[in-house]
Formats: sequence, C-alpha cells, structure tokens
Amino acid sequence: MQLHDFTLSGNCYKVRLFLSLLGREAELLPVDLRGGAHKRPEFLALNPRGQVPVLVDEGQALYDPQAILVYLAGRYANDAWYPRDALGQARVACWLSFAANEAAHGPGKARLHVLFRLPGDLEEAQRRAVQVLELLDGQLARHAWLAETPTPTIADVAVYPYAALAGDGGLDLAPYANLNAWFARIRALPGYIGMPGL
Repeated sequence: MQLHDFTLSGNCYKVRLFLSLLGREAELLPVDLRGGAHKRPEFLALNPRGQVPVLVDEGQALYDPQAILVYLAGRYANDAWYPRDALGQARVACWLSFAANEAAHGPGKARLHVLFRLPGDLEEAQRRAVQVLELLDGQLARHAWLAETPTPTIADVAVYPYAALAGDGGLDLAPYANLNAWFARIRALPGYIGMPGL
C-alpha cells in the first residue's frame, strides 16, 4: 500500500491517522506540491483532479480523502468504523460531506490563507469557520461521536483535522468545551498519531 502524501495537508493526515488507528502501514510518497508534481502527467494518471492524497492498494488508485476512508473502513476495519445499517451509513455520509464542504471551506481555508498565504478573503473563511466550530460544539454537546454512535467512526476521522487545526487559521478554540473534549477523546484512541500543528 502506498500513500501519495503531503505532510501539512489535513486531507492527507486524516488518511495517515486512520491507517494508524487500524494498525495498517503504507509507504508514504511525498508529493512536491510547490514544485507542481501533482499537475504532472504521471500524477494525473493516478488522480485526474491533481490533488493529494492518493492511496494505491493492490494496484488500484483511490483519491478523495473521504472516499479513501470509506474504502479503508470497508476493506480493513470492523463495522464500528463504518456501520453497515442504512441509518448509520447515512449519518456517517452526512459528516463526510461536511468534512469535504463546510470544514474544508471554513477552518481548512482559513488555515490555507494564514499558513500558505493563499489569496482570498480570510475574514470570510474565518466567519465560516466559526459557524463550523459552533455547529460541531453543539453536536458534541449531545453526542460523544459525530455520527451518534457509541464509538468513533470515519466521520470523526474525516472532520477532526481541519477542526483541530483551526488555530492555524487564526481561530480561538478555547470557547468550545465540547469540541475540545472530543479532540481529547480522539487523541486518546489507540494508534493515534499527530501532525505538525497538533
């Protein structure tokens, strides 16, 4: 198994984190994003979107971090990580979509503006990020895990990075007690690994 990776990417980190939680190893292949390696033909043959991460397992290239989490859960994890019942899967899918949309375009984008000097509207990204953090804090006031399950699922793994890294985007995480308790629960999971900023 190989993971085409960029160390500072929250999307790559969620895949590395889940692999570690499962006790699985992958060869990490760093992708030089600043040098444009993700836009070269050999990389585009793996992922026509030209984005990291890309997981290659048994000769098959998979891209999109949420899709990779679904694949790893279905292939290598027990049912707790990705429930097999329709309601459980729908609840997980809701949060996978949230990770790709609200979390990426709120705290994820604010982090890109601050850390990588991405042009754009930092204040708008931070405003959206506050909405994301408030929504998560409210959900976690009612449930220990995002998908309303007794144990964590890939929903938690998908949303965790950009929420936990929100400080990199100039946001104060201190007011969100439920969110911080969730961070602590995730960090206490066997196999947890961090990344720069966490």
